[in-house]
Order: sequence, then C-alpha cells, then structure tokens
Amino acid sequence: MLSQNIFTITENEKIADKTFRMELSGDASAIVRPGQFVNIKLNGFFLRRPISVCDCTGSGLTLIYKTVGAGTEYMSTLHAGEKLDLLVGLGNGFDTSLSGDSPLLIAGGGGVPPMINLTKRLISEGRRVQCVIGFNTANEVYCERELRKLGAEVIVTTADGSYGVKGFVTDAVRGLAYSFFYTCGPLPMYKAIRSVVSSAGQYSFEERMGCGFGACMGCSIKTRQGAKRICKDGPVFNSEDIIWEELEK
Repeated sequence: MLSQNIFTITENEKIADKTFRMELSGDASAIVRPGQFVNIKLNGFFLRRPISVCDCTGSGLTLIYKTVGAGTEYMSTLHAGEKLDLLVGLGNGFDTSLSGDSPLLIAGGGGVPPMINLTKRLISEGRRVQCVIGFNTANEVYCERELRKLGAEVIVTTADGSYGVKGFVTDAVRGLAYSFFYTCGPLPMYKAIRSVVSSAGQYSFEERMGCGFGACMGCSIKTRQGAKRICKDGPVFNSEDIIWEELEK
C-alpha cells in the first residue's frame, strides 16, 4: 500500500564507479515484495526520482543508485542526517511463489540492487539461488560479496573481461539448470536473454516515471491483457504476458 513518509539518511557512500549506496531510517513497512520501488522528492526538482529498493526492514531501507543525471548527481551529495520525502510501497514486485526449487536471478548494471532483497527472500524460503550479474568493466562491479554472503551462487560477467567471465550475462546463463528466472536490467539485455532462457520467468522493467503511482499514464507496456502501467501494474511482468514485438519496434 502506498505510503508517504519522511526518512533520515544514515549513510550515503560510493561503492563503485558512479554507484552509491544510501541507507535510510524510517517506516518502510509498506514495502512487502522484492522488486518494489520508492519515489524520492528532491529539492529543486519537479519530478520525484524512482529508485528500486535494494533491501529493507520495517525501520529502514537500502537504496543503490547510479549517477546518470542531475537528480541522482544531487542525491550523491547528500549527507547523513539529512531528510528525504519518500513515497514507499510502489509497484508490484517479484512473485517468489513461482520460483521452484532452484531459481536463477539475472541482472545487469543498475538492475542488480533489487536482487539483494529477492535473494534474501528466496533463501529464507529454502530455495537454491543462482545469480548472474553483468557489468561493463571491473570498476563497476558491486553487490557480489553481499549476494554470496546471503548464500547465493554468483557468476559475475564483464564485457571487457577485466573481472569474472568475459562477455555478457547471456554467456554465463547458457548451460545453467534452473526452475524459473527473475531478471532486472536494460531492455537490450532482455532482448538477448529471450534467446537463451529455458524456463518461464519475470522481468522487472526500468522506466523513467512521471507520477510513479499510475495517475499520468506516462509509462506503459503492451501485454496480452492490454496496456499496463509499469509503475502501477509492474514494474514486474510475467514473461508470457509481454508482447515483445511491440517492444522491439
């Protein structure tokens, strides 16, 4: 359920190239599923910034974000003790009841953060979790240690071969055995994944959003059930419901 709350920053540190981890204290009880997101009000910016939730407890949450524009650049300058206005509990996250015994998590770049909470949930449910996370180069890699600490088997790929497996996430996914997949990352990665996955799965769509809660119709995707709003009906969609031909135009 959507909730608007004031959070206090307790930590905001750089963890990789152009990538920051922000810890916030406040009421995060509205976040009930991995893959949900928050919408952050920033001083001097008209639109809130949607950021996927990396991890959360009832009394706080963790965000990991990349500095890709003026809003996230501003976020990177904030310090412990400063307060932020957040809309929390937004979106429909991943459904872990579909996972089977050995789910595979696939993420690229900015799609990695929600895999932390998803891994934690799946491990707590007794699943054997494999994670494939992809980056361009070694200095962009993050969350590998956290995923391993949770109990996941982790494969890291880098496009330039400077760390882990040389290539893309698709190169590591080929040959793996799994019961279901969950993925988060850019659309080009999704198009490539479609040709190598061997099970049903769920995709979390990253999209610049206006309102973040379904009022403006600014973000939408065509599905077998008609047009759906990414911020309200998603960001997670079942693989069989997506009309890929529309996305690939």
